[in-house]
Amino acid sequence: QLQLAESGGGSVQAGGSMRLSCEVFGPSYGPNCVGWFRQAPGKEREGVAVLDTDSRTIYKDSVKGRFTISKDYAKNTLHLQMNSLKPEDTAMYYCVATWRHCMDLGTEKYNFWGQGTQVTVSS
Repeated sequence: QLQLAESGGGSVQAGGSMRLSCEVFGPSYGPNCVGWFRQAPGKEREGVAVLDTDSRTIYKDSVKGRFTISKDYAKNTLHLQMNSLKPEDTAMYYCVATWRHCMDLGTEKYNFWGQGTQVTVSS
């Protein structure tokens, strides 16, 4: 029903910036909630930021003020602008989606996942 394709990962030094993109393939009306999760080695997946079609956003506390989620509806592409990156932001970042409206950053709420893109922040 939905396919998600991430791009934009790579390596950056601490304090730098990076923008991730996710193209959403599926019905023209699109999912109600899209966002980003991440998983660092040896850690569980965690929600980073999600965006609802009603413009509500939910951010993980540790990224507030540094990361911004947005969507280009004309291109059906989701973005995550990441500024002031820290080594602890190093992880595989996944684009996620659900037909439901955004409720929280619980992993179980999101049933569509991309393949992931690696972000590495060096100190």
